[in-house]
Amino acid sequence: MTKQCNKALVLLNMGGARNKDELKMFLTNMFNDKNILTVKSNLLRSIIAKFIVSSRLNSAWKNYEEIGNQSPINPLTEKLVDRLNDEFEDICVYQAMRYTPPFASEVVKDLELKGIKDVVLLPLYPQYSTTTTKSSVEDFQEAAKDKFNIEVIEPYYQNKVFNEALIDTIKNTVENPNEYNLIFSAHGLPQKIVDAGDPYEKHVNEHVKILSDILKEQGVEFKSISLAYQSKVGPMKWLEPALDKELEKYKDQKVLIYPIAFIVDNSETDFELSIEYKEEADKIGIADYKVCKCLNYDEKFIKAIRDITKL
Repeated sequence: MTKQCNKALVLLNMGGARNKDELKMFLTNMFNDKNILTVKSNLLRSIIAKFIVSSRLNSAWKNYEEIGNQSPINPLTEKLVDRLNDEFEDICVYQAMRYTPPFASEVVKDLELKGIKDVVLLPLYPQYSTTTTKSSVEDFQEAAKDKFNIEVIEPYYQNKVFNEALIDTIKNTVENPNEYNLIFSAHGLPQKIVDAGDPYEKHVNEHVKILSDILKEQGVEFKSISLAYQSKVGPMKWLEPALDKELEKYKDQKVLIYPIAFIVDNSETDFELSIEYKEEADKIGIADYKVCKCLNYDEKFIKAIRDITKL
């Protein structure tokens, strides 16, 4: 990055594996995150993390093998960063991933070398959760050690330009929406985290209402619109309804999935939604099952970022 900048925009996200070693790194870092495994003892968290990683690594890697041996989040985010660097003349745009490179510490070093003092953090999570937004922001702030003037962008699921981009994606995925049941699929969360005050479920519900109202205003009528949660692991209670249970309602019908909690496609969209739940849909007898792509580096999302950040 050679341009002269007086400010930086840093996109925050979880990251994704480029190979099996990075998948082990991703799982190890994620399950050692105090915002994910909320046990108070660091030692106990580390022990649990080692057990989970050793028991899940090989099966998780088989999933990655079905999507080309790497998460799509990396090339897609790199393209988004490139597009934004072209868009902003005097603002340097970076990505900082939570669990795989490029890490916040690497970005901080580069910002120091460039003498940049003003930093805007844009979490690529439209709805706030302690497990995503809080974790990524804290990670960057810890790496930065008060070296910069940091502005953190608030949850932007209510932003008009952002939601117009989402609606366009939904409309462009199917020709006859009135034949489809639209399911907004959000990444699940243990109920105990929500009960402890995490606003994620509230934000997701509000977002679904906003998008449903826009579709109605535009005269776009789906057969039905609902919300479900994906990615449940373990025996504890998670947010409901689960996506697999929601799909059971639509035997012999058509279903369109929009991954409402994700902005950039990743293993959860390309494997879990597009392959794993597709197999469930086929077993149920769903007539047609489609998954919308995320916004990724869409031109309208670039405009939305300008509007959200006011840069």
